[in-house]
Amino acid sequence: MERFRAEHGDKRIALLQRAHIDRIVAAKAATPSAARNFLKALKALMAFCIANHLRDDDPTVGVKSAKIKTDGYATWGEHHVAAFEGRHPIGSRARLALALLLYTGQRRSDVVRLGRQHIRNGVLYVRQQKTGATLAIPVHPILQSVLDATPSEHLTFLTTRDGSPFSPAGFSNLFRHWCNEAGLPKGFSAHGLRKACCTRLAEAGSSERQIAAISGHVSLSEVQRYTRAADQARLARAAMETMTATTAKRTSEWQTGPSSGKPGVNPLKEKGSK
Repeated sequence: MERFRAEHGDKRIALLQRAHIDRIVAAKAATPSAARNFLKALKALMAFCIANHLRDDDPTVGVKSAKIKTDGYATWGEHHVAAFEGRHPIGSRARLALALLLYTGQRRSDVVRLGRQHIRNGVLYVRQQKTGATLAIPVHPILQSVLDATPSEHLTFLTTRDGSPFSPAGFSNLFRHWCNEAGLPKGFSAHGLRKACCTRLAEAGSSERQIAAISGHVSLSEVQRYTRAADQARLARAAMETMTATTAKRTSEWQTGPSSGKPGVNPLKEKGSK
């Protein structure tokens, strides 16, 4: 908004029209994220103007920004997890961070606030910062073993070198450093482990609501992507197993006959074939 003010601050807000906004957004099309962020900020400004009687309508209504074509944060595969665990042993802050992210499915902003006071009778209680939802998540045995091997006298499990709680941004920067030490490609982050947790739950046969009960997703549309991918993989395996069994049966019938026990006719060796 400061850049917008620098370019257009001398103009009357009441005279801003949709055509003007269309042109500004179109000029940012090369960077869709910037166009979307600008439009979002401008919508908030127009809402303020209407509430304070600076204008009667919202010229941003109907203005569309370019779609951002991305799959989001990269989802960790099992080989990525194994590489990280191979570099960072149990007892290290890095391994504790991985376990908290992978076995709770929470965002970095929630993981950095978790401490032993949040665990009661084997259940981790989380109040999500983004949604305000309170979740009760059973502590996974692997997570418990990592917690037991990483004693802490602080209010949060994860702390800086001087024992202070992490800020979400500071934690992300350090976690990326740990990923670099493990040789992971660029693009793998803490949020990718939240997606890996959902993927594991889906592959284990968890329903969309069961996954959301752990991850805290408000909308099931995001969770459905994990279950669809898991269902596709299971169906593909089942289909291939069926085809393999059928092929084996047909091969057996060609060699011995379907039921008489006598040699059958191999269509690959019909009369005249070489």
